[in-house]
Amino acid sequence: MSVKAAPAFNPKVMLALIVFGAIAFFATLYFIGTGQTGNSNDGGGHAAAKGLNGYAAIAALLEDDGYDVSLSRSPGALDDAALLILTPPSYMDAEDLTKVIEERRMEGPTLVILPKWLATRIPDDWDVEKEAGWVVLNGTAEPEWLKDLEGDLAIEGSITQLKQGGPDWTGLGLSGNLPDRTQSLSITGEKIVPLVKDSDGETLVGYLADGGYYPDLADAAGLQYADSSGDEDGEYSTWGVVIVAEPDLFNNFGMADTRRAELARRIVQTAMEDGDLPITFDLTQSGLGGSQNLLTLAMRPPFLAATLCLLIAMLVVGWRAFRRFGPPSSEGRAIAFGKRQLVANSAGLIQRTKRVHLLSAPYAEMMRGRIAAALGLHRANDQQIDAALLSRKPDEPPFSQRLSQLRAARTPHELLRAAGALRSLERKLTR
Repeated sequence: MSVKAAPAFNPKVMLALIVFGAIAFFATLYFIGTGQTGNSNDGGGHAAAKGLNGYAAIAALLEDDGYDVSLSRSPGALDDAALLILTPPSYMDAEDLTKVIEERRMEGPTLVILPKWLATRIPDDWDVEKEAGWVVLNGTAEPEWLKDLEGDLAIEGSITQLKQGGPDWTGLGLSGNLPDRTQSLSITGEKIVPLVKDSDGETLVGYLADGGYYPDLADAAGLQYADSSGDEDGEYSTWGVVIVAEPDLFNNFGMADTRRAELARRIVQTAMEDGDLPITFDLTQSGLGGSQNLLTLAMRPPFLAATLCLLIAMLVVGWRAFRRFGPPSSEGRAIAFGKRQLVANSAGLIQRTKRVHLLSAPYAEMMRGRIAAALGLHRANDQQIDAALLSRKPDEPPFSQRLSQLRAARTPHELLRAAGALRSLERKLTR
């Protein structure tokens, strides 16, 4: 009784390992393609950071409001038709910021949040309760590049301590206090129209009045359209630029207060100028940009469709491999079992070595014995076989004559013909 041996591996376990490995592989390719290969919560002043100086909270708030919010690592997204929110760091080049703002004036509105806080990540050796990305605020400073802005963007900034006794800020129908009124950043400029002011009357949030037609921004500032527009026909020649001088109105530090959060929401809505636009938070200026490569392009339209088709085709091929039709074809033995195969192999060897003529003598001896046995003779010679054959088959040629033809044969054709004659005689005697 034979017992079927159990397989070395469970097919279900192997299938699970293959599926898990494939998912992990494609997930790795996806995150490499989209540039999400590191921890963005690094304590910086950008929308992916969860420290006090970061803007993850306002990004989450706007997403909960139903806006299409994205955190962009690609410089190409700076030209998209969306509300672009820039959070430049304190150490960037003023020319780079000016170039980004000017090149997208025809594409969509821009909201710039100035940096103020000098923040560092909480050291690991500090025995305090902390989470990833939390920072320590080490004071404030005006951005170095602010004084290098030129043209319509020429503005000046100053950090002052606000007086007590009233709201720290007022604007867009709201008022409230800052989380730290001792270090408030405000701006002044010939082209800046205030939207939100502090208790000293300085501008905390304003828009750039460069002669374009911005009715919503002008209305939010309490101005007539003609005061901020040279376009009486209502055609938008360019999109507006809103500058937030005080980052505590937008950062995670400021989002702890509901009134500041509501103000930030209204500033975003006003900056869109009554347009239903997606919102893009730029991360490239904070050093989190991803370079373009073939894998990155494969994860973006229009190449994303081809990538998905390729993945589906791979899944179909894998499924067919597990669900193929019929048993697998096994490779045959190089030398098969059986007498017939043994004879065929031996004959092939003799033929390849060109020794066919050596078979005549042993074949003649074999046929002498078999024909003698068919005639009822034992240990007979050729004359006795001829005499017995003459009495049985008088019309057949003598045995000795056929045997002589076999011994005289030299070519394979002659050997086969002579051997066939002896085999034919044997069949006639045994029939």
